[in-house]
Amino acid sequence: MGTLRLVGRCDAMDLYKAIQDLHAEKERLDRVIASLEELQRTAGSAPVSPKPAKRRGRKSMNSSERQEVSGRMRKYWAGRRQPKQEAPSGAGG
Repeated sequence: MGTLRLVGRCDAMDLYKAIQDLHAEKERLDRVIASLEELQRTAGSAPVSPKPAKRRGRKSMNSSERQEVSGRMRKYWAGRRQPKQEAPSGAGG
């Protein structure tokens, strides 16, 4: 029975030590956070320029590219305007 009490007391002391260590680490972290926040405030006076946004949307075409597209579209629409050949009348059934 005496050894069980001793083991239980040892575990409680280890737990107490662990809690103390965690509190000490928390205090260190609080100090570091406070100093970083102070640096951020003092550096905040010089605004940081954001990176220029990537251009979105269509790319602009130069005149030769526009001429190529224009020619292709002229051919396309010429083909669309031609009268369609009618299907044979007996195909519907």
